[in-house]
This record gives sequence, C-alpha cells and structure tokens, in this order.
Amino acid sequence: MSLTRFQSKALPEGASEPAAAPRVHVVTFGCQMNKYDSLLAEGRFRRRGYVTTESPDDADVILFNTCSVRDHAEERVYSWLGQIQHAKQSRPNLVIGVMGCMAERVEGELFRRAKHVDIVCGTRQFQHLPELVDEIRARRAGGGRYDPHLIATGDGQVAVEREGEPYTGGRAGFLAVMRGCDLNCTFCIVPSVRGRVQSRPIDDLVREAQWMVANGAQVITLLGQTVNSYGEDLPVPAANEVKQRGRQGRASLADLLYRLQEIEGLARIRMITAHAAYATRALAEAIRDCDKVERFLPLPAQHGSDRILKAMKRGYTSGLYRERAAMLREIVPDLQLGSDWIVGFPTETDADYEQCERVLEEQQFSVNYIFKYDPRPSTRAAEEFADDVPEAVKQERNQRLLRASEIVQAARMRQEIGREHRVFVESLSEKREGVVRGRTGTGLPVSLRASADTLGTELRVRIEEASAFGLGASVIEPDPRPD
Repeated sequence: MSLTRFQSKALPEGASEPAAAPRVHVVTFGCQMNKYDSLLAEGRFRRRGYVTTESPDDADVILFNTCSVRDHAEERVYSWLGQIQHAKQSRPNLVIGVMGCMAERVEGELFRRAKHVDIVCGTRQFQHLPELVDEIRARRAGGGRYDPHLIATGDGQVAVEREGEPYTGGRAGFLAVMRGCDLNCTFCIVPSVRGRVQSRPIDDLVREAQWMVANGAQVITLLGQTVNSYGEDLPVPAANEVKQRGRQGRASLADLLYRLQEIEGLARIRMITAHAAYATRALAEAIRDCDKVERFLPLPAQHGSDRILKAMKRGYTSGLYRERAAMLREIVPDLQLGSDWIVGFPTETDADYEQCERVLEEQQFSVNYIFKYDPRPSTRAAEEFADDVPEAVKQERNQRLLRASEIVQAARMRQEIGREHRVFVESLSEKREGVVRGRTGTGLPVSLRASADTLGTELRVRIEEASAFGLGASVIEPDPRPD
C-alpha cells in the first residue's frame, strides 16, 4: 500500500503543466482481492492512455480501494481523505475516487464526510472508472452549476478481460476465480458489499492465468471469499456435455486445479480462503495429484464452540470440521491447515472460549489469524445480538488465544527441523542482506542465505531453525544460477 504523506504541490503562478499522459495512483487497503481489483482498475486506465505513478503527489486521478471488514479499516480511509483535502484545494483539477467495499456500503455518506471526493464506485462497477473520471471532467468543463459527485454501485458483471494491458502483478500474482459469497455468516459484511456469488468459467480463468505466466508470473494465488465453493453457481451440464467433479456435474475448484497444473511455466498454485462445508474428496484428490498446488489450505474454524458456530451460522459443527480436516489429511498426508478465529462473539462464555483453545491445539494449525469480534452494520449479528462481551474480556481472550497459537505453531514448525524441502524463492529479505525468502511445497515460510540470482527458482534445502512464524534453512544443492 502506498501510504506516503500527501503534499500540496501548487504550480508557480502563471505556469501550466506540460502536456503528458494523464497519471493515476491507487491506494489499496485490505485483502488480496482488493489488490487484484486495484490491478484491474489500473489496467482499465492504461488502456485509456494513463500511466500509473508511485506518488499521489504526481497523480491526476487518485483512487482509494477500500475495506469494510472492520470499522477501523473505514476510519483509516476517512483519515487519508482528510489529508488529501489540501491537495484538492491547490490542484482543483485533481479527481478523487473511493472504490471497493466501503464505497458499496456507505455510498453517498462519503460525500457528506468528504465533500472533495468526486466518485464513489462499488465492488462490481470499477471497470467503469475511466468513464466516470471523464464524466466528472466533462461536468467541470461545461461550466455553470453542476453536480460534482458521481455514484456507481450495485450489482453487475465485473469485466476481467486483460487483453491490451501489461501484466504488473509480479512474480506471485493473484487470480480472482469468483466474486461474492452466498453463505451469510452472521458476523460478516462481505455478502452485502460484494454481492452474491459469481464464478468465472474455467476457460476464462485458464486464459488469464496463461497471460499472467507469459508475462512473468510464476506463482498464482486463487482468490475467493469461499474459494472451494467455486462453481456452485455455474450451470449443470446438459446430458450430452462432459460432467465435471462438482455437485451435479458442475465445474469445481478441483477441475480448475487440474487445468492450471498443465500451464507450462507456472511453478506454484495457492488458494485463499476455503470453507469446511465445501471441503470435498475431489478437492483433496486434486491437491494430491497436482504437484504445483501447495499443500497448504486456509480452512478457518472461526470458533470451537458448537453453540457459537450455530450463532455465527457457519454451517458446520466442530465435529464436522474435525471430520473434514481428517479426510483432507488422510488423502494429502503432508497437508498443512491454517485457521481464522473470532473471540468475543456475543454471548461467548469462558467455556465457549476454551473450546477454541482445544480445537486449535488438537488440529495443530501452522498459521492462525485471531480477531476480536467487531459488530458490522447490516450484519445479522449486529442486528440480532447485543455486543455483550466486555472489551476487556475480548482483549484478554484475544491475547490468550494468540499465546496458545504461538505455542502450537512453534511446536508444529519444530517438527520440520532436519527435514528436506523444495523451496520456491520469491523475494529478498527486507531486513537481512544476503537472505532470501520463499515457501516450501507445504506453504511454510522459509528464510535462507542465497544470492539474488535464486529468485524465481526452486532450491533443495534442509530446515535448521524454527519459530512460531517460519523456518530457517540452508541450501543443500548449489544455486541453479551461480555468480
């Protein structure tokens, strides 16, 4: 995320800007899906002759791609909009837009709190952003009184064709296989801001993945709010059509993995985020059969208490979660699981919370993300339950589960010491010179001493150190491209 301070850079009196390609700067908050959407928005502007700029100070158009998962995420956006207000006063031709989940949720309220914003663009309308900018500029050029604000929200089919734009996603890119969510967990705002599920056809996804790989991507992370429900909304094939591995013969995530496995030049495939209700044998078999698919699956438990899981409307009990996890591990013995957790959900008791620790310790998750419950507008939990767990209790349980998770993760990582792995090298360490970072085939983060020439290659390593958050290793094969 580009979060440098905004500066007001007024031109000298009588001066005019030199003719040049218009410039756009996108500030991205939140999840990997937002990062993908920001790249799509930038691509639409590039088709119209824009260039991207690293600094908002140099931009003609500044867009904020926003998140609504927590109240704090929205307040950060308002803070940045406050900072940019002075830039708008000194550069009146600047166009400012807010896009994404927060834009979809609050719509016109944004103009009330930040009158200098020109455009509010929802989660399924951002392909129209260049035209919205043109409309704002046309209104200004027309003179006289005009409405300075535009809103584009609501449902629609997001355009994702990538022809005619450069790939800028880097070595490890993102690919949204679907949008929206149909599950309606009571704590989650996503269905109301991202809409119902829209799965993309497999052929379209394969084409985009091939385009990414042809332009430098080696790792692709498949994105979906519930990624393993991919295909549930696609049509059932006719009697004379080929049946896929999904329900009633529909295409499924398993089918997509087999197709992506065939792409030459693609080294690794990852997935975010799965749901226990859609953890099928077909998916497990695809992970087992496709050696490009990392043996890591984020499969959030969210809670350990059946009573709380029911109140969350998660669609499974702790017993069913255990059954699905056991099935996955039986078919893929080296599979690593990760989990998200919410503590302090309404009516949560000490006994309920303790079930979280029990499941966490039992399942030996290698990664855990832990959050305090934050009531969000328009969710069933906010409307139907009082937020009755005191903040001090939420904080205490949050810290307890963090400590428990670190103990479990450290013990799980220590099991890797002495083992050999193939590590795909992705990046240079930002803090330690001469150190690179990568991931094992089971998705575990590894740091090791190696040259920058190893970026984008696989190294055979031996694990020598472990912490709760990653592994240290040494190379046991020479660098594939030595100096």
